[in-house]
Order: sequence, then C-alpha cells, then structure tokens
Amino acid sequence: MEISIETTVKAPLEEVWSAWITPDDITKWNFASDDWHCPEAKLDFTVGGKFSYRMEAKDLSMGFDFEGTFTAISAPHRLEYALGDDRNVTVSFSETEQGVRVVETFDAEDLFSAEQQKQGWQSILNNFRKHVESGGNP
Repeated sequence: MEISIETTVKAPLEEVWSAWITPDDITKWNFASDDWHCPEAKLDFTVGGKFSYRMEAKDLSMGFDFEGTFTAISAPHRLEYALGDDRNVTVSFSETEQGVRVVETFDAEDLFSAEQQKQGWQSILNNFRKHVESGGNP
C-alpha cells in the first residue's frame, strides 16, 4: 500500500529543494515531535548514493537511523529513494500560485498502522514547511 502526504511551502523552489537536500537543514526539521531531534544527517546526493539521518528522542531513551539509497534525481522537481527495507519513496516539488507543493509518497510498512505512518510522516513534512518558511531557523 502506498501512502501520500503533502504540504505547500511559501518559498521559492530553489530554497525548498535546498532545505530538503542540505544536511544542516535536515537536522533542523527531520523529526515528528518536539521531544525528538535529528542530531546527524549524512548524504551522498547522487543516484546510487546513500543517506543516513539519525533520529533520536531528546531524552536518549530511543533512536534509529533512517537510511536509504537515492534511485532517481531530477533537480529541483523530483527525487526517489529506496529505504533499507526495500520500501520506495518519491518526493515531488511543483510550483503553484500558493507556493511549492511538496508531495511525498511512500510504501507503507507492516509495524505501524497506515494512519500512524501517515501522521508521523506528515508531522515531519509540516516541520519541513515551518523550517523553510521561517528562513531556516528552528
């Protein structure tokens, strides 16, 4: 099953794209709630290149590495990647009159319900929008 989420970011396409692929930016938005953070982001932004984003509870009670491999890049409009468990993710960026529409479509996993996954990924995408619209400030 595929799940799609989206948001519209009120910023130029180049800024939106850059915030999605720049490690320093990623560490400022890549978490679902305020009690989590992303202390490290590493990526080789090439087709076949790998990425690893460390996601941790701020109290250090739990954490995990979100990892994958880029499978397609069409800057600044689309990127695709495969996660370590072979699920696929597509992210598209399109300019609209309201701003840049970001649509993220991903294969669901079996551990959490589709609704839980949708809410978690949407929360991260909402953090992304807030980060870019605030000029890159947390």
